[in-house]
Amino acid sequence: MRKPIIIANWKMYKTRAEAASFCDAFLPLIADAQDVDTVICAPFTQLDVLQQKLSGTAVAYGAQNFYPAAEGAFTGEVSLPMLQELGVQYVIIGHSERREIFKEDDALVQQKVQAAYAAGIQPILCVGERLEQREAGQTIAVCTGQMLSAMDGLTDAQLATLIVAYEPIWAIGTGKTATAADAQAVIGALRTAVAEKYGSAVADTMRFQYGGSVKPENIAELMAEPDIDGALVGGASLKAESFAQLAGYRK
Repeated sequence: MRKPIIIANWKMYKTRAEAASFCDAFLPLIADAQDVDTVICAPFTQLDVLQQKLSGTAVAYGAQNFYPAAEGAFTGEVSLPMLQELGVQYVIIGHSERREIFKEDDALVQQKVQAAYAAGIQPILCVGERLEQREAGQTIAVCTGQMLSAMDGLTDAQLATLIVAYEPIWAIGTGKTATAADAQAVIGALRTAVAEKYGSAVADTMRFQYGGSVKPENIAELMAEPDIDGALVGGASLKAESFAQLAGYRK
């Protein structure tokens, strides 16, 4: 049975002091949440705060981005060795905001996934369609294409541990949410695509998440679906109480 995983994406929110206060409030609320993997992905400036607050707890922490070069003339970027120095365990790759705003393409996403694995940091691969793609009936093709492109060149062991988050772009931060049935249809199709290309053993082990306006009010319905193993949470992860309700959910 796949272990559920709930991941916070704080995006560009919280100061260092606010991050510390969040951890102080959050940790006592999820002290017994041992059967769910819980991760907080924070801005770079807060990662050392999370290292101090979360080390030795059941909560892991991750970054939201990096550049796939060890060092060099890449103004404004952060490297994997820098993340390793801070004990980072996870990193988000291919989020729609990186694809849409910063024009990251499938080739760069693939390069990042491979680099993260080489550095021993667990990638969280995001895929998702725009509203016009959904209305044109292209959802499965778009999301499958993004996922399989990013998976190309990985070993079977790496494939089996890959975390894929399906985030329909039209549902991120809008208050709109794909129905649980819609999310299951897409994620089920993604798992089937993995099985067809890499075999059922890999597909059955991979964990798939849904993201896009996930909150305590809809987590039960989403997690009841057979192929949804967790959630990538934006706005609802910014408050300790609401994220604790999500992290404490039992499938």
